[in-house]
Amino acid sequence: MALLEVRGLTKYFGGLAAVSELDFDVNQGEILGLIGSNGAGKTTAFNLISGFYRPNKGKIIFKGHSITGLRPYKIAALGVVRTFQQTALLNDQTVSQNIAMGLHLDQKTGFFASLFNTHSARRERERIQQRTTEILEFMGLAEVKDELATNLPHGFQRLLGVSMALATNPELILLDEPVTGMNAEETMTMMSLVRDIRQQGVTVLLVEHDMSAVMNTCDRIVVLSFGRKIADDVPERIRENNEVIESYLGSEEK
Repeated sequence: MALLEVRGLTKYFGGLAAVSELDFDVNQGEILGLIGSNGAGKTTAFNLISGFYRPNKGKIIFKGHSITGLRPYKIAALGVVRTFQQTALLNDQTVSQNIAMGLHLDQKTGFFASLFNTHSARRERERIQQRTTEILEFMGLAEVKDELATNLPHGFQRLLGVSMALATNPELILLDEPVTGMNAEETMTMMSLVRDIRQQGVTVLLVEHDMSAVMNTCDRIVVLSFGRKIADDVPERIRENNEVIESYLGSEEK
């Protein structure tokens, strides 16, 4: 059984279908790419899966249970977490504080335990501090842990956005154009981390325009055109798919 199943997913805006009868699976432990030209429906699909939009038709099934139409925070609590094209950070907080905020979403102690500084509350703070340190080191952010998020260079801000998503302990992470605005070296670093995230047991669904990054990282690729799926295959065969070349890859080369 797939970790995530998308069945007949459809979303209209003003009578136009941004996503139409979309079907695809995300298998546990894979990196799946979702690609297409601008306006193909990629971000709309992400917004539907993560609960920011409600579909007009179709189903979204996670681990065998429908999450169709659930609110974003409920979907995140179940283990499906997304990043955004525009990184959403707490700009007046440090890098460490941003990551710790994500960890607090999984906090197991209640208000009164924290207020009275009980043993369980102290253990929870230690857990959060330890996990924050682990994420900082894993994502290569340990050296800037005390910097305010607003002062970080663009590449580090993108890394911090992914770090905050990881802090929520997801089973499936949806990465929305993680290398946007990055140079070649930063892109290589990010995509290497995406592969490492998979090695940590997190399944990855990736939207990205950088075709080199997608082809060299993803196990499988789903291609959208005008809201419809036109291909679902391994990168080697996607490169040779005439419909994909005509609708997307070919236009990128012009």
